[in-house]
Amino acid sequence: MKSGLMKKKEQEEAGEIDLTPMLDVVFILLIFFIVTSVFVTEAGIDVSKPEASTVEDTSGDLILIAIGPAGDIWIDGDQIDPRFIRSRFELRLADAPNSAVIIQADQNANNEQVMLILEAARDANIEDVRISAEA
Repeated sequence: MKSGLMKKKEQEEAGEIDLTPMLDVVFILLIFFIVTSVFVTEAGIDVSKPEASTVEDTSGDLILIAIGPAGDIWIDGDQIDPRFIRSRFELRLADAPNSAVIIQADQNANNEQVMLILEAARDANIEDVRISAEA
C-alpha cells in the first residue's frame, strides 16, 4: 500500500510546472517597455486653436506652451509667470538641445503673450518656434 502512495506522489510532483521563470521574464519585459516608452508632455490646458489654411505636422523634441483665453501661460502642466518663460526654456534645452517651441494660443488670447513667448525663445537661442493651428 505504501509503495502505491509513493508512486502517486512522485507522479504528481513530476507533472507540476514551475511558473517562476516565466513570471521573471514577463516582469523583465514589462520593466523594459516602461523604461523605453516615450512620454508625451502636455502644455497644461486645452485651448481652441485658430484655423489656418496650411498646417504642418511636427515631431521630435517639443516644448509645448499654451496661452489661455484670459492670457494665462502654461508649460508642462504648470501655470507660470511670463518673467520665467526664458528660464523654463533654458531648463528644457539642457535636457534636449534641439527642441522646438510650439505655441498653442487660444483664438481669444491677447497677442501680447505670444510676443512675450517669441522674445523669450529668441533670448534662449531657440530658432524653431511655431504657432499651433487647426486645419
